[in-house]
Amino acid sequence: MKSNNIKEGIDRTPHRSLLYATGIAKSEMKKPFIGIASSFTDLIPGHVGIRDLERAAENGVYSNGGHPFVFGIPGICDGVAMGHLGMHYSLPSRELIADMVETVAEAHCLDGLILLTNCDKITPGMLMASLRLNIPSVVVTAGPMLSGHYHGNRLSFVRDTFEAVAKFRINEITEKELNDLEMCACPGQGSCQGLYTANTMACLTEVLGMSLPGAGTALAGSAIKKRMAFESGARVVDLVRDGIRPRDIATLDSFKNAIAVDMALGGSSNSVLHLLAIANEAGIKLDLKLFDEISKNTPQITSLRPAGEYFLEDLDFAGGIPSLLYELKTVINVNPVTVSGKSISEIISGVDYVNNEVIRKIDNPYRKEGGIAVLYGNLAPNGAIIKSSGVSPSMMKFTGNTVVFDSEESAMENISKGAIKEGDVVVIRYEGPKGGPGMREMLAPTSQIVGMGLGEKVALITDGRFSGGTRGPCIGHISPEAQEGGPIALLNNGDKIEIDVAGRKLNVLVPDEELNKRKLKISKKPKKIDYGYLSRYADMVSSADEGAIINRNIRK
Repeated sequence: MKSNNIKEGIDRTPHRSLLYATGIAKSEMKKPFIGIASSFTDLIPGHVGIRDLERAAENGVYSNGGHPFVFGIPGICDGVAMGHLGMHYSLPSRELIADMVETVAEAHCLDGLILLTNCDKITPGMLMASLRLNIPSVVVTAGPMLSGHYHGNRLSFVRDTFEAVAKFRINEITEKELNDLEMCACPGQGSCQGLYTANTMACLTEVLGMSLPGAGTALAGSAIKKRMAFESGARVVDLVRDGIRPRDIATLDSFKNAIAVDMALGGSSNSVLHLLAIANEAGIKLDLKLFDEISKNTPQITSLRPAGEYFLEDLDFAGGIPSLLYELKTVINVNPVTVSGKSISEIISGVDYVNNEVIRKIDNPYRKEGGIAVLYGNLAPNGAIIKSSGVSPSMMKFTGNTVVFDSEESAMENISKGAIKEGDVVVIRYEGPKGGPGMREMLAPTSQIVGMGLGEKVALITDGRFSGGTRGPCIGHISPEAQEGGPIALLNNGDKIEIDVAGRKLNVLVPDEELNKRKLKISKKPKKIDYGYLSRYADMVSSADEGAIINRNIRK
């Protein structure tokens, strides 16, 4: 056991003395040391229930002969961080989370890990750490929130708060209705109710094999979620004894399965960034072309909010990820093993119920292709991402004139004043990983546009990214970004943009000679934030098409 480095031999007398000071009994010293990385916080609704999961996981570890140690990992709520300085820190926090789990696990020679997580950047950050460390690990996501209810209608966070603000501004709803929605949309603990980034990543973690079957959709606060935390605690001790490590589980085939499920779900476009980064830690090279190839060959068989009308609770009650895998069995690899000890094939064989209204059969899909498309062209030579599942058929091909902004704040100010009209292409640039810095989500601008009734009349493109709650013709992750001199930096107001989702094209209809002239005239902009962590992050972070990663030196 790795923990023997701090608890065996005469030279480790001081180490043992400090461990005894924590209250550990001498009889426990021969057991595997299991770290429980807990992202409990009172600041995030998705994480306020994790205290209960800590206790359940501890009991599970004890029950199977391990000794648990809980340690804290921070988190950020993207919804609370949205629309101000805080959103600059969201994506960069993923790297901090990975580094902190690595630091604690290595410094204390932990034999295994339970990773208690839920929301947007915490789950991928913990997965990155587990694959970097490559010590036995099980991820426990805390689960989705129940839908809100108001006057007989079910509510979800994004549509019934962000979009409601715009509806209020155009007098579509009253101030009382807006206040009521504010109180009802988020009824309690859990990640936001639709297929936003947190829930997308929870589902994909299960597909990667790093969570127990059913964990991706089991509801927050439920007894089944507590049982899963207990079973995960017990299971990680077995993984330590058997020497089964994350890289044995999260293989290239597992990542391909995760991408296929992402496409079948119509998940958050942020999943592309995160899967690229997680695979990088496993020493696996993914690229955007693989995502697009899999998308073209995987039908979208669910339609959840924000693009559809079903909620995560509906997916869970329909059979969850095991039932989804059952319907996808002809387009995925069923051989990969999971932390449960079962292969995907064995998990599928145990499925005895699928609600085919929520999870359609692959010969009756919502869309013949997957929910995310990768676009290329003279505006995005290295690629751009669109959540095509959230785009109406009428907007899959669109040409419009640019209205250019160099920050989200400038865009929001003008959108709120009614400066955007039908046929416009809103451009928000210098919001990429380096330029933001931190590649902010543009949920507020997109929600304003949708709430004002322009969701099928206006497109938005950015070198930033979009929330999993975004819907409409919104193209993000444009690479190279403006801060690195990418073509998006060359756009002027009134330039004509051509978007062809089916053809996978994103072009500005300006002659090359004119673009070259403009390139000679632009100079690199100074950092928007030149102090603290974000300044260092901007110096180190890679492009979005590489996953916006910092750690490029993968341990063999």
